[in-house]
Amino acid sequence: MQHLTRVHPVRKIHKTYYRCDPADRLVISQMEGLTLAYHRPSGATHILAAPMPEILAALREAPTDMAGLIARLELAHDIAPDNDAMASITARLSELEEAGLVWRA
Repeated sequence: MQHLTRVHPVRKIHKTYYRCDPADRLVISQMEGLTLAYHRPSGATHILAAPMPEILAALREAPTDMAGLIARLELAHDIAPDNDAMASITARLSELEEAGLVWRA
């Protein structure tokens, strides 16, 4: 009796890349200790808490996945990639996405 091995097609694993608007569409400014982001296409102004401005600055370089974002933040802001930092960055990235300031590329 011959045994047949079932072959499953290879699934490609897609990384999720994130991006944000360029500076001419998303204006970030400081005012009395607050970070404000004015999104020109929607006309909305958002108040940002750390590390949201840092995330947006890192994404302006080029679209990137979570690992690339963490690496950029580590380089620019000396953020250690511990579990608490990762959870905070992931949560803030999700909030930025919900606000329409970041989207999946």
